[in-house]
Amino acid sequence: MVRRVAVVGAGAGGLASVKCCLDEGLEPTCFESSEDIGGVWRYTDSTDSRRITVYRSVITNTSKEMSCFSDFPFPEDFPNYLPHSLVLEYLRMYAQHFDLLRHIRFQTTVLSVRKRPDFSASGQWEVVTETHGVRESHIFDAVMVCTGHYQEPYLPLASFPGIESRFKGQYLHSWEYRDVQAFRGKRVLVLGIGNTGGDLSVELSRVAAKVFLSTRSHTWVISRVSDHGFPLDMVSTTRFNSLLDWLLPSALTRRIKFRKFNSWFNHTNYGLASSKSSKFKMIINEELPFCLLSGTVVLKPNVKEFTESSAVFEDGTTEENIDVVLFATGYNFSFPFLEESVRSTIDDNRSLYNCIFPPQLEKPTLAIIGLIQLTGSIMVGSEMQARWVTGVFAGWNKLPPASRMMAEVLKRKPPVKRNPSERENLKMSFISYVDKIAACAGVKPSVLRLLLTDPQLGLAIFFGPCSPYQYRLEGRGRWSGARAAILSQRQRSLRPLRTRLLGDGPSSSRGWCWMCLLALPAALAAAWLFSKHPQPGWSPRAG
Repeated sequence: MVRRVAVVGAGAGGLASVKCCLDEGLEPTCFESSEDIGGVWRYTDSTDSRRITVYRSVITNTSKEMSCFSDFPFPEDFPNYLPHSLVLEYLRMYAQHFDLLRHIRFQTTVLSVRKRPDFSASGQWEVVTETHGVRESHIFDAVMVCTGHYQEPYLPLASFPGIESRFKGQYLHSWEYRDVQAFRGKRVLVLGIGNTGGDLSVELSRVAAKVFLSTRSHTWVISRVSDHGFPLDMVSTTRFNSLLDWLLPSALTRRIKFRKFNSWFNHTNYGLASSKSSKFKMIINEELPFCLLSGTVVLKPNVKEFTESSAVFEDGTTEENIDVVLFATGYNFSFPFLEESVRSTIDDNRSLYNCIFPPQLEKPTLAIIGLIQLTGSIMVGSEMQARWVTGVFAGWNKLPPASRMMAEVLKRKPPVKRNPSERENLKMSFISYVDKIAACAGVKPSVLRLLLTDPQLGLAIFFGPCSPYQYRLEGRGRWSGARAAILSQRQRSLRPLRTRLLGDGPSSSRGWCWMCLLALPAALAAAWLFSKHPQPGWSPRAG
């Protein structure tokens, strides 16, 4: 019987885990090594503590309606895309509203998490912590690890000959970057074109003498602003679109997406991506195309080697007088406090049942929260994980036999073990993954039933944004405000823009309602098809 739960980390996932424990009548104790909540969202100027934080200018890539906790919307007047300060303010509001802070022990580092000698019978863990130099040992019935995947900067120096032995300039990882001041007037080479690499290249281009952005991948650049000015994820992350992705051949869906991406600008002309490539990534950046067009950022292929002051690229070109090399190469995860027998089995999130539970354990009392990459908000995915996990701990939700969990894990893992430096969290479809965990927790909404019993809500759920509120309509943890939140989410997204009213009526909203009503028969047929042939829970597609 699980009662006492240790939660490691007081970031977004840790706060959600503490709250879910309380919802299930469990007794959580959260250990946070720093002096405050927020995790990576608590920005600091200093890099002395080696704590990973966002950079000063960061703006969220997912909108507030699609990123909030499922029973606690962001304030209406918050902008749709948020700076780190407002995300942290929201997390503080969440912690205060649900009285979470009294369950958190700050400036307490978890040194080890080890199975008790009688683990096979009790499932208990011994957790050793240190606070101001004083060590303590605790016994917990279960442990939730909420340290996420931004833990150790990945700095692949061995992949760039000469960077350590010959190059005389400066090199650093993006985790050390805070703002542009140290780069003013310098020639900067950014390695890696993920969201961070794109953001930093654009920001540096305003003060640097020149910025070069090196990449070896095909990358599609998309904007946060979508149809009619609504946030991208509110337009694209819908159950209707998910159904189309499932029904249509993958080659056709890629072609449709590439055509839409190229309608903004031709990615091949810019050297970013070719529609002939099946391997690609997507980043969100409104300004990068203009920086490339204006020459303030120059796109380059992968670096072959470094000399004392220059970078030689794989196409044979050379850029001289490079002052700074900035590695935007991501992060590795690690759990140094877990005992070796457990830690050694976790290569990436595919080593875990549903990306959460190590299947080899005799008792399912250890859960890894937030070790996921989704096409939507990780915060929403982490909260859903926590809801299911605490339901398992409380005895409401049941896991399949260990043999079945192990078989599913082996089916997902690649046949060849990857080098630790090549670990990756495969990006999964937001709707597919969160729906799968919600079904396990008994909180997945029935679209077919809602279309029959509450057509207005059913149509909003099927054609509208797949926002977190959908997972509070039924089952344990049902929230009475979920229906109103779903039906008013578009208005809330427009609220912070209403700073200058022009007097136009809400005709577009009425038009959308009429369109949805006309589509009701098709929605019913699609929902019936879904119920008879459910989607696979995991999708390896990059989009």
